[in-house]
Amino acid sequence: ESNGGKLLVVPMLGSHWLSMQEVVEKLSDRGHEVVVLAPEVSWQMKMTQGYKVVTYPVRQTLEELDNTF
Repeated sequence: ESNGGKLLVVPMLGSHWLSMQEVVEKLSDRGHEVVVLAPEVSWQMKMTQGYKVVTYPVRQTLEELDNTF
């Protein structure tokens, strides 16, 4: 048995989050309180019951983000 801690996760856009998401979910399953800080305009970030997602405002639109990549 382990005592869960509090974790703040600030992923980068794109593949970094795809790689981290499973780890974050497992940490949450093991009792850690996880908060993911993400821009309000994002491709992969979605709400889930496993961890809390807190967004922050950005000037870029999703269309501008798509055009950048």
